[in-house]
Amino acid sequence: MMKYHLQHKSVFLFLLLSVQGSLHAQQKKEISHYLFPEFVQGVVLMKSGQKNPAMLNFNAATEEMVFNQNGQVLALAEPTLSQLDTVFIDSRKFILHKNQFVEVLHGDGYKLFAQYKCRVIPPGKPAAYGGTSQTSSSDSYSSWSSGGRVYELKLPDDFQVKPYMVYWLNNGSGWKEIKSMRQLRNLYKKSKEQYNQYTADNEVDFEDQTTVAQLVHFLETTK
Repeated sequence: MMKYHLQHKSVFLFLLLSVQGSLHAQQKKEISHYLFPEFVQGVVLMKSGQKNPAMLNFNAATEEMVFNQNGQVLALAEPTLSQLDTVFIDSRKFILHKNQFVEVLHGDGYKLFAQYKCRVIPPGKPAAYGGTSQTSSSDSYSSWSSGGRVYELKLPDDFQVKPYMVYWLNNGSGWKEIKSMRQLRNLYKKSKEQYNQYTADNEVDFEDQTTVAQLVHFLETTK
């Protein structure tokens, strides 16, 4: 009898863990048009050396560095931008490159920057037979940015947010824009063996700036 109870409890525990695991797997990862899930204490360093503490975040939809001032979200703009040196957020460093904010992934010997972008797709307009149709990009942008929603941390659930990355690399032969793993691989044709070796042993996700930075560092230091 005791043996039956132990087996019953084991089965119950297994089923409970299975259900919990299933529920966990079904939880959706929240994707925002902001780089950080909340505003973070950071510092805006000016070329003059002046340091301005602020609650900061990066809006990938508008590609603006924004700060929260007494509950109001404002974007860094002129004349601040022309006098800006570096923005520090959560131990990460951002600068202006080609008039756009980028994160500095490496800056000693070779330079590697990550540029964060995203597409925001508002809900489509009602169409025939119960379907929906997407508006033009200009109409879409104006429709969801009106009313200041572009600066809200979380958009309505019926909006789609599709983040993507662009990298900038300068290893002595000028700046190269990298939009895919294929482009990155082509930049290192002379290091094909090292590239294949690293990517076979390590998982590299183009949307994960840390793994891309590690790959580039390997290729740059094993030439």
